[in-house]
Parts: sequence; C-alpha cells; structure tokens
Amino acid sequence: MMAETFTGIALTGTGSAVPDITLTNDDLAQVVETSDEWIKSRTGIHSRRVLSAKENLTSLAVQAGKQALLSAGLAATDINLIILATSTADDRFGNATRIQYELGAKWAVAFDLNAACSGFVFGLITAAQFIRTGAYRNILLIGADVLSHWIDWSDRRTCVLFGDAAGAVVIQAHDEDRLLGFEMRSDGSSYNQLNIPFHTQLRPLTDDVSIGQGSFMPITMNGQEIYKFAVRSVPEIIDKALFRSGVSHVDL
Repeated sequence: MMAETFTGIALTGTGSAVPDITLTNDDLAQVVETSDEWIKSRTGIHSRRVLSAKENLTSLAVQAGKQALLSAGLAATDINLIILATSTADDRFGNATRIQYELGAKWAVAFDLNAACSGFVFGLITAAQFIRTGAYRNILLIGADVLSHWIDWSDRRTCVLFGDAAGAVVIQAHDEDRLLGFEMRSDGSSYNQLNIPFHTQLRPLTDDVSIGQGSFMPITMNGQEIYKFAVRSVPEIIDKALFRSGVSHVDL
C-alpha cells in the first residue's frame, strides 16, 4: 500500500499577540510636536501598542504561536519547522530557536527570516516550498516585530507609524493547495529609503590593524519615496499575483 502524499498547503490555525501598553496619538503629542488630527488624517492610525521594558519579542512570538497551535488543534511537538519573520530580534544570532524551546517544539527545526515589512509573505512562501517538496508537513510561521526599540521618539515622521505585535499561522500539508499563487519582486535601488543603519566607529587593535565596531541606530525613513513606491508597485504586484492564481478582479 502506497503512503498518502500531499503536495498542497492549507492554513489551519491562527494566533496573535499585542502588548498591554497602548500609546495614543494624544500621548505622542506630549512627546513630539504633533496632534491626534494630524496623525489620523495622514495615516489613519489612532493608537499603537508598545512593549514594556520587562517584555521582549520572544514573549510576544510565543504567545501568538501558542494561540495558532491551539487554533489548529496541534501540540508543539507536532511541528516540524518554525519560521520567525522579524527584523527586530532580541539577539543578533536570532530568536527562532529560543521560541522553539519555550514552546516545547523539541522536534522542530527553527530559523529567523529577515525581510522587513514583507517578512510574513516571504515566510509563507518559504514554508509552502518546504511542504510542497515533502520535507515537512506541519510548519509554524510567526511574524513579530518590536519596532519601539528602534524608533527615534523625537522624530515625528517615524514615531507615529510603528508599534509592536506578533501574528502566527500553522501551515500544514493538504491534498488541496490553498495557496493559489504568488508574485515576488525586489528592487534594491531604494535600499536607503527605510533603514535601521549600523553606525561604525574605528577601533585600533594593533599598530597595523584597525576594525570597525559600533551599534545600530534608530529607524530612518524617506516617507514620500516609500509612499510613491507603494502607490506605483503594489497594484502591479497584486495584478501579477492574481494572474498566477488564475483569479480575475471580478471574482474578488
């Protein structure tokens, strides 16, 4: 008797987590020169959640992961792979293995994926390939960021936009493929429009050898260029994804 094979994927569980602290637009008006009306009219944002000094990205990600597992009806030990999509890991060597440990997913391989705002989409597509090739059957994908750690709170162009949260999905092998299609693009020419840059300082080690050491700086962003890019590129990528999925605009 031949073993049953699955070449498709399905999202079978979801979870999320946000910090307890709410930072409203009126709160931010006490920090920088802004107002609730100014922020809402330009961004639609009324408030954002931020971590306390005692919390970290791992705690948010674990909470979201547990909810997703419960939603899917799986135990942590059923998971084969954990992908953490984040740009703000607690540790430069990554957080995924710590999350694996704290979830009790002892049989799961775990790694971090850094693709900034697109991280969850890249993670979903990456997970799909692992399942479609038969390498894994049950994958936990977590998208989490703690951007409050990297904000310049004196810069009203950026501090009003970002907050902290985590979301998770369980992705499983399925006889019917529920991921209809996707389109991915990268444009490195705009690499300097949104950054958490590394600031290097020269440190002499010997008479002949000097190295660069330093630390990461707060978020820098060219908001106008980001907006232009989104308006130009997002509709195009949606059209391509619909085409690859065999879905028409009228079907939406």
